[in-house]
Amino acid sequence: MQSKYFLTLLLFFSIHEAVNANFVFNPNSETAYQAIFDLRFNDARKYIRDEKINNPQNGIPILLDNYIDFLFLLTSENKIEFEKFKSRKSGRIDEIRKNDKTSPYYLFAQAEIYLQSGLIKSKFGEYMSSTYDFKKAKDLLTENNEKFKDFLPNQKSLGLIEVIFGAIPTNMKSIAGILGIHGNITKGNKQLEQFRLQIANSKFSYYNDEIVFFICFTNVDVIQGRNSYSNVAPLLNSMNDKSLLKAYLQGYTAFRTGHADAAIKFIEAAPKGNQYADLPLMNYLMGNAKLCRMDSDANIYLSKFANETLSTNYIKDTYLRLAFYYLLRNNLPQYNYYLTMVRTKGSVINEKDKQALKEANDIKPNITLLRARIYFDGGNYTNALSQLKSIQVND
Repeated sequence: MQSKYFLTLLLFFSIHEAVNANFVFNPNSETAYQAIFDLRFNDARKYIRDEKINNPQNGIPILLDNYIDFLFLLTSENKIEFEKFKSRKSGRIDEIRKNDKTSPYYLFAQAEIYLQSGLIKSKFGEYMSSTYDFKKAKDLLTENNEKFKDFLPNQKSLGLIEVIFGAIPTNMKSIAGILGIHGNITKGNKQLEQFRLQIANSKFSYYNDEIVFFICFTNVDVIQGRNSYSNVAPLLNSMNDKSLLKAYLQGYTAFRTGHADAAIKFIEAAPKGNQYADLPLMNYLMGNAKLCRMDSDANIYLSKFANETLSTNYIKDTYLRLAFYYLLRNNLPQYNYYLTMVRTKGSVINEKDKQALKEANDIKPNITLLRARIYFDGGNYTNALSQLKSIQVND
């Protein structure tokens, strides 16, 4: 009789625990997470919807919803969706706070939402608000790290924030200091690298694509070391072969480090299909890489990006590249037309667009030097040098 009572009690607590499951990164959640980093957002939404139906108390789908918005906005820079994203943040934070406070995901999930919000806001030029979100994320992660020292995902995000705070522009460092914001790029990058090694063959191995994603941008855009390509390329190979994000990162890393031929090959080999999100940036990369080879169809890809993107970023830079394309072909009417587009279209949030506007308002470049510059940007140093040798220093 006592044995029967004990079994009944045990069954009750098992059912009670299942009903009140808190933060469970189960196989279904992992599948949704992988689909997000493949840029298969519709597939991810289906898995998340199934998880919400089958495990309504699981808090992980709330975080995954934020991941979808984060990567969608990072790759599309859609201003309308950005405004919707900002309005969703507080609701998601509130939902997380209703969940199990004893879980290492309780503070971590909140921190991730603040961190992703900060990254997106900085993309849209809302720097003060993004700084607040980064600070809030760091405080939550620091507290979580003290409570759960063995919870590895803390290190991923703490390392990234260390890089972000370390990369704050000089003109903002005094303000950052007042707010108690300090970072170290080298330290943060080492944390990211260490996390990547620690999760291999662990229960957190599903974080591989995300950490490679952040290491890629840290090396290429922040550190900008001369060995960035050789350091990052092998890591990108470890990402899922069906990932559109992987193909983009491979093309981006190759182009930004002077490997235009490799960039074109990666973009051409990118997975295709209706299951993937639209990624206009692929055309921007392809157009730039082809321009560096002086390919006759470079203008097609640049125009396609300008016409299809929902972002105002890279528009001025794209029109400047189109102006250069026609100047190199001695088509002055089209050159002047696109210079006008540089001056009147797009925004000046990022440095490339600021530089494009400056050049559009400067004197017309020497065609031979321009050709040498563009060859150089694509890593074609032989042709660049040949162009330079064709002119006299006094010219």
